[in-house]
Amino acid sequence: MSHRSFALPDPDTQTEFYEDVTFKRLLAWLIDTGLIFVLCVLVLPFTAFTGLFFFGALLFVFGFAYRVVTIATGSATWGMRLMSIELRQSDGSRFDLGSAFLHTLGFTVSVMFPILQIISIVLMITTDRKQGLTDHVMGSVAINRAARY
Repeated sequence: MSHRSFALPDPDTQTEFYEDVTFKRLLAWLIDTGLIFVLCVLVLPFTAFTGLFFFGALLFVFGFAYRVVTIATGSATWGMRLMSIELRQSDGSRFDLGSAFLHTLGFTVSVMFPILQIISIVLMITTDRKQGLTDHVMGSVAINRAARY
């Protein structure tokens, strides 16, 4: 059985993998946030509208589950897929359930603490691989899906 070895694209020689990734991540986040909101609104009648009392918690739970499941099954959320980007682990492989959970947890923590989110945004804008704070901790990257290697 052969084992394929992966590596992350070099940001100096393979710039097409990282072009516009920061802006695409922003658009993907907006799409995902809107989708999560719509899903939660659609669930409200099934809670006999008591979900209005804990709508923030409903958004949190649905958002967390949505991100973990979509990243684990395709290495990207639906918004990321629409923007043609995907997440890759430090060895270049796609995300599995464990890495999807950890990445979502890191994203959630950084959203909860605005200073961490600001640091993450600054890192995405200024680093060669366009990595956010969670990406730096995990060694992961978001790359353009259309540019295959």
